[in-house]
Amino acid sequence: MSISDVIKGLLAMSGKKQAELTSVLGMSSNQAVNNKIRKNSWFASDLLKVAELCGCKLAFVMPDGQCIYLSDDEQEEK
Repeated sequence: MSISDVIKGLLAMSGKKQAELTSVLGMSSNQAVNNKIRKNSWFASDLLKVAELCGCKLAFVMPDGQCIYLSDDEQEEK
């Protein structure tokens, strides 16, 4: 499953629209987000914004269950 598929699933599960994602990513059009989805072209900062929009946390999960949560330091300072 691609990252784009996961993002589409998260949007659906959280009841969010692609237009909301466009706004959160600071893009000017849905076409720009469509291109990211089609090309599966995501930065870590994009994934953090998707997680925040969907009410999720982004994490690395170790085999023993330990989690390292990623966060946007700039957002935490606000």
